[in-house]
Order: sequence, then structure tokens, then C-alpha cells
Amino acid sequence: MTLTKTPICDFNKKAEKFKLKSIDNKILGIDDIKGEKGTLIMFICNHCPYVKAIIDELVSDCKKLENYGIKAAAICSNDVINYPEDSFDNMVKFSKNHNFNFPYLHDENQKVAKVYDAVCTPDFFGYNNNLELQYRGRIRELKNLKPSGSGESDLLQALKMISETGKGPKKQIPSMGCNIKWIN
Repeated sequence: MTLTKTPICDFNKKAEKFKLKSIDNKILGIDDIKGEKGTLIMFICNHCPYVKAIIDELVSDCKKLENYGIKAAAICSNDVINYPEDSFDNMVKFSKNHNFNFPYLHDENQKVAKVYDAVCTPDFFGYNNNLELQYRGRIRELKNLKPSGSGESDLLQALKMISETGKGPKKQIPSMGCNIKWIN
């Protein structure tokens, strides 16, 4: 595991098109996922301790964001040969165990992670209704792999702002987690 931080938000960068298989065997793209007021694309995986530390709050935040016209989707891009816990079958189990209310997509050849410049799990991309990037920060501070602080997460606050104004916060704290496990 290599601790990796996300780069600074590239404001207004357009979301890249993709088509990926979801855990319910549907082929979905950004246009299928897009919310009326915004869209959250998340790169996660099943085995990362940083994802495990925030997954319940993340699912809760995504449910709340639906009330603001924001839809979400998660993408797993890890190498499943060397990291079998991130296999498609385990993605199905992980999503059921955590009651995902959003599509969980498999980026088997890692092309989507590369075009998005995703670097770690979790890596969040918050877009406005024009699919222009407005947030690339953390969900909240973690101390010893435990969420710290109370109240709404940074992610929830930022996406609510995007739904209301079309713009994300200027000050953003990078997300950090395990580096994406690239295929050799």
C-alpha cells in the first residue's frame, strides 16, 4: 500500500465518456449516471483500509445527495490478479454488505481510471450539471483510519454547494488513500 494524495481540482474539466459493466451486469456510461444538478464519480475498491474507513458514511452521503439532484457511481479499477479481493464477484458482495444505492462499475482494463487521472482509493470527482469538475477533495479527515470531526462531511458540503450554485468550494483538501493497483 502506497499512501497517495489526489491532485488539486482541475476546475471545469469536462467528465470523460465511458461505458463500464455494473455489478448488476448493465453497461452504464456517464450519461446514464448524470444527475439533474450534479454527478459524483468515485474511484474505490473493496480491500483498501481508507475506503473501508469511510464506506458507511459515503453510502449515507450519497443517499442524502439524491435529495439535491446529485447522482453517484463508484468505479473499481484495481488489478484483480494481484488483488483478488477487488474481483467482480467481490465487488458484488462488497456493495451488498454496505447497501450501495449507486452503481458500482468494473474498470477491468483500467482505461477509465487513466483518462480520469484517478490516483488512489478513494478518489472523488464532483461535477456540476454541465459535467464540469468542481470538486476533487476528501470525504473528511481521518485519524488512524477513523473519521474525525462531526457534522456534514467535506464531500457532502461541497456537492450540496455544487447542486445549489454550479460551483465547488475554492479551498479543497485532497483525498488520500491507497494508490490504484495498476496492471503490470
